Amino acid sequence: MRRTDEAWLAERWADDSTQVLVLAGTRLRPVDGLPQWVRPAESPDGTRVLLGHTDGVTRFAVIAHPDSVPGRREEWVGVRALFPRLISSDPALATQVPWLFHAIGLAEWHWSTRFCPRCGGRLRSTHAGHELTCEGCGKPQFPRTDPAVIMAVTLGEPGSDEEKILLGRAPSWPPGRFSTLAGFCEPGETLEDAVRREVLEETGVRVGEVAYFGNQPWPLPGSLMLGFTARALSEQIVVDGDELAEAHWFTRADLRGETERGIAVPSGISISSSLMESWLGEPLADGW
Repeated sequence: MRRTDEAWLAERWADDSTQVLVLAGTRLRPVDGLPQWVRPAESPDGTRVLLGHTDGVTRFAVIAHPDSVPGRREEWVGVRALFPRLISSDPALATQVPWLFHAIGLAEWHWSTRFCPRCGGRLRSTHAGHELTCEGCGKPQFPRTDPAVIMAVTLGEPGSDEEKILLGRAPSWPPGRFSTLAGFCEPGETLEDAVRREVLEETGVRVGEVAYFGNQPWPLPGSLMLGFTARALSEQIVVDGDELAEAHWFTRADLRGETERGIAVPSGISISSSLMESWLGEPLADGW
C-alpha cells in the first residue's frame, strides 16, 4: 500500500503539484470561507498524513501544534465554520468535503489519542498517519469511528397532508431550531434497535418499522451517521429534558414555511437535511 511506501511518499511530497491542508491541532485557517491548500514547501512541521491520490494530484494533511502555525489564534477555526460556503450550489466546492472530513477525522484522532491504552507508552505515527504504534509494547492503534443512528420518524398515512415528522431541539440550541433525532449505538445493539431505543428514551414515542436510508461520515469528532426512516406506533411526546429540550410533530406545510410554526432546520451538508428533504419531497428552505 502507498501508506507504507516511503519512497513513493517522499517522491509525492517533493512534487510541487502536491496539495497540503495545514491543521493547527484540529482547526484550520480558511481563505474566503474555504479550505486553504498549500504546497509542501509552504507547510509547517507536524504529523504528515496521506489523504489520497486522485487525477494525478496527491493530497496530504499536516497536523501541526497550534503554537507553531502562522497567524492569530482566532484565524484558526473549527470545520463547522466552513459549512456555509461548502453547502453552496457550486459542485466544485462539494468535492472538498471528503478530503476535509478525512483530514479532520484523522486530526481529531491524533489529537485525542496520545498514549497506548495497554501500557501507557507513547505512540508514534506510522502508515502515513493512519496508525499509531506504541513505542513501548508495539501495539498498533487504529482510527476510531463510533456508529450513530439518525432517523426521520413519521406518523400518519404516508404521503398524505396529515403525515407528520418528529423533530427535536437540543437544550443548547436557540428556540426554533429543530432537527431529526440521533444517538449512538450501544455495544451488542442492532442499528434498528438503537433507533427504537433512542426515540423512546428522548421523546417517549414508540417506533415499529425501521428502514435503512443512507450514511454519512461525521468526524466531529469521530462518528459515522447511519440514517434511517422509522414509523411511529404512538403519538404522545414526553421529552427526557436531558438530550432534548423539546420535540414536536411537524407537517410538510410547517417545513415549507406555509404555517405560523416558523422553524429552522439543518441544510445542505447534513444527512439530517437529506432525511427531511426525502420526506418533504423537495429541497428545504434555507436552514442553519
